[in-house]
Amino acid sequence: MAENVTRAADVARKTNETDIKLAFGIDGSGVSKLETDVPFLNHMLDLFTKHGQFDLEVEAVGDVDIDDHHTVEDIGICLGQTIREALGDKRGIKRYASVFVPMDEALAQVVIDISNRPHFEYRAQYPSQQVGSFQVELVHEFLWKLALEARMTLHVIVHYGTNTHHMIEAVFKALGRALDEATSIDPRVQGVPSTKGVL
Repeated sequence: MAENVTRAADVARKTNETDIKLAFGIDGSGVSKLETDVPFLNHMLDLFTKHGQFDLEVEAVGDVDIDDHHTVEDIGICLGQTIREALGDKRGIKRYASVFVPMDEALAQVVIDISNRPHFEYRAQYPSQQVGSFQVELVHEFLWKLALEARMTLHVIVHYGTNTHHMIEAVFKALGRALDEATSIDPRVQGVPSTKGVL
């Protein structure tokens, strides 16, 4: 991680299925270092990091001889946990964001509320259920666990597209940009952006 990163966290998670070390910095420079057994997820996390201007390091080994499910799910869990920890008391953040990202013929929208109320809505119909060796249903699994552990409301809508890879790529780019906006500091915000006084 860069020395100027102020909102950052790391986590280690080891189970009978996976062994993961993950470090995440909100105020980064778009740099990722990704070592997992799931190449397509590496590609998506690299896009997420670059377009969100985060820093992300992942070392993950999992039981991919069975399938990619446990590895993808547990990386989503770990990333969500570090986002939540890195945000701290959430003072001064914008909290909300809505971002559209096109990828050639595909258009994705990600809407975020860093609300401390985990909720996930997903609207996507993909032409294919597999991209290379990656099972497309795992996108849902990753995003749901991310929202749950980060304790944020996350709505993901893929409006249209004909290429499954492009559609998923648009989602991860939009996710990075939306999270960057929602976590950014607004100097006009005094304290926590909620009438409740707490998030």
